[in-house]
Amino acid sequence: MIRMPVILNLLTKSVIIFFAILYSTSLRAKEGMWIPATIKAHEKEMKAMGLEIPIEQLYNKDGTGLNNAVVLFGRGCTGEIISSKGLILTNHHCGYGSVQGLSSAENDYFANGFWAQNMHGEIPCKGLTVTFVRRMENVTDRVLAGISDTLKDAIRDSIIAVHVGLLEKDFMTITHLDATIKPYFEGNQYWVAITETYRDIRLVGFPPNSIGAFGGDVENWIWPRHTGDFSIFRVYAGADNKPADYSSANKPYQADQFFTISTAGYKEGDFTMVYGFPGTTREYISSYELSQVYDITDPVSIAARNRKLDIWSKHMGWTRDNFIKYTSKRAGVANGWKKWQGEMLGLKANDVIGKKQQFEKGFQKWAAADHTLPYANDLLAQMRSAAEAASPLILQDQYNREAALGIELIQQGAAFESVVACFRLGLSQTALHDTLKKVVAGMEGFYKNYDAPTDKDVFISLMVLYFNKCSNSLPEYFTSQYIAHNEDINVWAADVYNTSMLTSIVKVKDFAENATAADSTKLIGDPAWKLYDAINTMRKQKILPGLKDYYGHMHYLDRLYMKAQMAANKNRIFYPDANLTLRLTYGQVKGLDPEGPAKYSFQTNLKEVVALDDSTSDIFKVPKKLKDLYLKKDYGRWGVSGAMPVAFVASNHTSGGNSGSPVLNAKGQLIGTNFDRAYEGTMSDYYFDPTRCRNISVDIRYTLFIIDKFGGAGWLIDEMNIAHPKPNKK
Repeated sequence: MIRMPVILNLLTKSVIIFFAILYSTSLRAKEGMWIPATIKAHEKEMKAMGLEIPIEQLYNKDGTGLNNAVVLFGRGCTGEIISSKGLILTNHHCGYGSVQGLSSAENDYFANGFWAQNMHGEIPCKGLTVTFVRRMENVTDRVLAGISDTLKDAIRDSIIAVHVGLLEKDFMTITHLDATIKPYFEGNQYWVAITETYRDIRLVGFPPNSIGAFGGDVENWIWPRHTGDFSIFRVYAGADNKPADYSSANKPYQADQFFTISTAGYKEGDFTMVYGFPGTTREYISSYELSQVYDITDPVSIAARNRKLDIWSKHMGWTRDNFIKYTSKRAGVANGWKKWQGEMLGLKANDVIGKKQQFEKGFQKWAAADHTLPYANDLLAQMRSAAEAASPLILQDQYNREAALGIELIQQGAAFESVVACFRLGLSQTALHDTLKKVVAGMEGFYKNYDAPTDKDVFISLMVLYFNKCSNSLPEYFTSQYIAHNEDINVWAADVYNTSMLTSIVKVKDFAENATAADSTKLIGDPAWKLYDAINTMRKQKILPGLKDYYGHMHYLDRLYMKAQMAANKNRIFYPDANLTLRLTYGQVKGLDPEGPAKYSFQTNLKEVVALDDSTSDIFKVPKKLKDLYLKKDYGRWGVSGAMPVAFVASNHTSGGNSGSPVLNAKGQLIGTNFDRAYEGTMSDYYFDPTRCRNISVDIRYTLFIIDKFGGAGWLIDEMNIAHPKPNKK
């Protein structure tokens, strides 16, 4: 007779074997977004794959690692320092918003590009920042000291906030730099990042859209790609080389660490690395949460954005003014829209929900047999119950946000809350006038890039979707207005856009300049404001409290589930989900082969770009100068055997936020700039499939060619450190 402890021991061993088999594919695939301070643990594997430099050159506590040449660019991209004079290379689409603020009909940088001919010609970018991560340190023991796993988040978070605040203050005092502590592994670990943020950033080079956005939505998230998706900026610093506000007296940042550029190229199978700031991944969530993504949030967002993008595209084609107003906004909306379509395709093709359900069966057996974490046994049951109860609310609110609040005029109601607040303060006439003037001045950026006729058509299309999908859960004011306009959304839209002051900055300014205290009724009676107020009130009263409770409870369960997963498979080296902190990934140059032998080559070239030329298309129109360079084979020293490489793919694990990331070879030299993922593998935020997941990058030689031969900005090349330069060839 076998004793019960022996049975449990055998059961535990079988579950461990189950986990090992389940994870074996992902381990071979080199998935993972690793904290630089932990990369030493991967040295053996990286060396076996081809790494040629000491691992300490990538990151070290002395502050001399290549992490000091990587920056968080703006609020959600990555950039790399490529000269000792603070030159930054990032993506074209990462610089898009800043360039839009600098562009006009007279200086249309989207159509014509921009190339500074010297440092005096570089243009300040108001509000743009870059942040360096100087050092990272695990502070888990100090943050979680005395806190039990099962302590409820409300209490736990308040204690943690105190610990984090004190620790950050201590680090700032000691280092004289900024310090930010963030949670990892759903709050089971905490790391501090010691950082410096520079505030004087200037535009240096920006290819026209016909290069930097070549292929548009058609090629977005697709391999093969033919896009020169890069732009160039420069960091400026004060006299002490420290961060400073913009001043004409500032000097280029003197960089101790910057990337050497390699023009030696690469071949399939070569070792590569990507340094950057991936934004969000959720690799470890339950099947119940993933089902909400697959069944609710992705399909609803895709359906709503289909309508918006169709209308924006049509109106952008009518006038250049409309194109400039909407090009950056459209790019942002379209980026998620297409990515989610690929994500759903990949999740279905890999049966990821089914794989998670299989994992959960094994996890449940482990939890029943192992009593080191008593709370683990009923985690999945609690997750399932919570998710099923919340899904109807998530569905409704996804339509609220993507359909109703996807209309710009209704969105703008949020900005007018501050205007309404001015009337509630009981200010004197003079004070009211001055306050309104300041508030309205802050709205000019919105109206600079807003077109009411375009938005009116969006209103009509999205309201049709909203009423069709949410007929039983509409805000009462929406229903009454629909009935009042004879159930005709076209008539309703005409009334709203003809009478609302929110459609025009001129109307808003006129109101602000002439308003008296009695005019508050005019404001709160505005039809656009009333639409915003109605949906905002409904969400606050009927939806957001329930969602807040759900996400709060699920965060608590996710944290315990994450800890239990790590306890169940102690032999696995886990990487934390992306959270817009510095990470290093590694893989190989590798063609895309989702269904067997390589479907496409690992590299594209300029010949393919020219072959796609279409003079009738905004997105496939190749500039004449670029075609001339191609026909003459005038590639300077950047071509290879009479060809000009453009882009390539590799198997590095990347995500949103890695846009602009440096792609490095085995020597730590720059060979490209990451800008995309392959459509088939965009589900890598939830599951990494080695046959589908590829990061797409601009070949550095194409970047240098465009700067030098197309942009005529060879002076920039002179300040770069280029390894193995090739002789000039045509």
